[in-house]
Amino acid sequence: MRSFNFSAGPATLPSEVIYQVQQELPDWRGTGMSVMELSHRSPEFGGILSQAEVDLRELLSIPDHYRIVFCQEGASAHWDMVPLNLLQGNTRADYIETGYWSYRAIEEGRRYCNVNIAASNRIDRYCAIPEQSEWRLDPKAAYVHYCSNETIDGLEFFWIPDTGSVPLVVDMSSHFLSRPVDVSRFGLIYAGAQKNIGPAGLSIAIIRDDLLKQSAPGTPFLMDYHSQAHAHSMLNTPPTFTIWVAGLVFQWIKRQGGLAVMEQRNVDKAALLYDFLDHSGFYRSQVKREDRSRMNVPFHLREPALDEVFLKEADQHGLHQLRGHRVVGGMRASIYNAMPVEGVKALVTFMADFERRYG
Repeated sequence: MRSFNFSAGPATLPSEVIYQVQQELPDWRGTGMSVMELSHRSPEFGGILSQAEVDLRELLSIPDHYRIVFCQEGASAHWDMVPLNLLQGNTRADYIETGYWSYRAIEEGRRYCNVNIAASNRIDRYCAIPEQSEWRLDPKAAYVHYCSNETIDGLEFFWIPDTGSVPLVVDMSSHFLSRPVDVSRFGLIYAGAQKNIGPAGLSIAIIRDDLLKQSAPGTPFLMDYHSQAHAHSMLNTPPTFTIWVAGLVFQWIKRQGGLAVMEQRNVDKAALLYDFLDHSGFYRSQVKREDRSRMNVPFHLREPALDEVFLKEADQHGLHQLRGHRVVGGMRASIYNAMPVEGVKALVTFMADFERRYG
């Protein structure tokens, strides 16, 4: 029986990449050393880092006036790095609240500036993204921050906000590299690795050159985008193993046909699961249809008392990590790039059978 990992992160990786890691790990390209043993200052690792950047630039068509930084911190560290680097003496910033992770960014942002919550869907229990016509943006804000895919709540932006001349900052962790994106519309993009990129322990920032200025006094040197960019992500020993695996994932995506192919696969997988949910009286998805995430699909059983039975039987059928986040409960199926359509089909088949037996 084949097993499928629906974890929200650390998440499933492409099997091709896992096998490649297994084969190359003991002796990387005849060096007699594992890639984990290569000095970060060696020409060998320098080549790994450079190739990863080249491939990422190609996948996202990143313009030349943007820098890529491979950070040792997770994505949550950028909640502090963004105000420390982008306020530039300003005391005001706009934040959009659409779920748990954007709320966490807001709480951290308040440590550094006056946060204007320009839009919020909390009153709707994070079930829909506020229309931009409802947003109350501050034209004098240092930046506008939002989370374009809420992993826990299952919302995804399929449009890019218009913020005029104010830099747009986005946490793209949970759907980074799941579809093409116009990087030029953003001042700063950041994303954690453990969804669509690779193992945990790495985040990536893509920053427009004009925003690389002196950070606020007292900023830890590892959290300074300017210093990191000019040191080519080598201010200290970077997470070498994770960068290597991320580079292998970038190459895997290219072999699949790039981000347009990834997007179509993700559209098809999400449609398969949501169509089943919509025709079921036993399961429910509370997210507004046009805002439903393709990556993270939370759902609830009609009878919460059956949750533990569902999870136990799902595990027995090789369907793992379906428990919803502790904040919202229920179930959640994360179907990132590396989740094959066979995994979603197996989940739907199990859910239909479970409904027949317990519904």
